[in-house]
Amino acid sequence: MADQQELRIATFRRGAGWLVWPAVLLIAVAGATGYFLTNLPDPFDDWMLLAAAVVVVFFGVLLPWWTWISRSYIVTTRRIIARHGLLLRRRREFLHATGYGVELLRGPVQGAFGTGTLRLTWAGSTIELRGVRNPKLVRETLSDQIEICQILAHRQAQQLAADPYLEQPSA
Repeated sequence: MADQQELRIATFRRGAGWLVWPAVLLIAVAGATGYFLTNLPDPFDDWMLLAAAVVVVFFGVLLPWWTWISRSYIVTTRRIIARHGLLLRRRREFLHATGYGVELLRGPVQGAFGTGTLRLTWAGSTIELRGVRNPKLVRETLSDQIEICQILAHRQAQQLAADPYLEQPSA
């Protein structure tokens, strides 16, 4: 039996709604820096204001954005992949054919914004997909892929049992 090609179904990230506050902070820091530059009281210098603005922008704007951009989730026809990190990549994946539990967690705030957390569990290992937009659709897609992959694996096992000399596909 010929191996089917692995196709990408979806790639998504956590919802960007929580980046609203860093954007507001960036606007506030830019406005305050522009207003107070060259208007500071006597014991303070302009370099102090600029240094404080850089520190606030780094920790309040760049780090949240870096955290958001560094996490992505990929659903293919064979597996789900959770990637974290920009410099040091960390990757975890579950194969649909093995089957895994899909649990939807939603608080009142997440329900209001149409997001949720999907917790995938298999053999004591867990992957959490946080801040997923339209989580019910993603859960249904994952459940469908698990079912399809398990049916295909069962058919392949039956075919191999019926004809043990059938060439096994390469991985």
